[in-house]
Amino acid sequence: MSSDFEGYEQDFAVLTAEITGKIARVPRLPPDEKKQMVANVEKQLEEARELLEQMDLEVREIPPQSRGMYSNRMRSYKQEMGKLETDFKRSRIAYSDEVRNELLGDDGNSSENQRAHLLDNTERLERSSRRLEAGYQIAVETEQIGQEMLENLSHDREKIQRARERLRETDANLGKSSRVLTGMLRSSLHIALWEPLLCCTRRVPAHLLY
Repeated sequence: MSSDFEGYEQDFAVLTAEITGKIARVPRLPPDEKKQMVANVEKQLEEARELLEQMDLEVREIPPQSRGMYSNRMRSYKQEMGKLETDFKRSRIAYSDEVRNELLGDDGNSSENQRAHLLDNTERLERSSRRLEAGYQIAVETEQIGQEMLENLSHDREKIQRARERLRETDANLGKSSRVLTGMLRSSLHIALWEPLLCCTRRVPAHLLY
């Protein structure tokens, strides 16, 4: 499993490095090239999200006692993904404002305020999204731990039931053995009591017995 996770990690690192370089180039590109670059970055961002989902699934398969290190790495990758998306939005907004100012002859003050307001709202939404993701991850881990505890309790209960069944079988066998031994003891006592009398009877002359 760890080899699959590490493979996804390497793909994610290469992909995010490419995205970072392309985002930095977006504001400086001509309109036609900029449109094509934006579409390419959006596609790569979607691929990065899919890689994160695959890594998340791999982490969920790891036993709880070994999952902490991978969970920390996942949180770091999700934060990096959020930063990339924020930088991409800023790059697109900056370019859009620049083009609009050139067309309308605006001095840029109004658009700068609007851009700052949009970025502030975007960052707040992303922080809320990260908190929700962290809460969801904790809930998933808690559910998995609870499920494992229930499975362990079920196994323990089965062991106890099997032990009780073996104890009942042992009691039944001991009861049978006790009855057999009691019967043998009674037979031995019966023989021990009557054998001397039978011997004496054989020694007495027949005419004395009548």
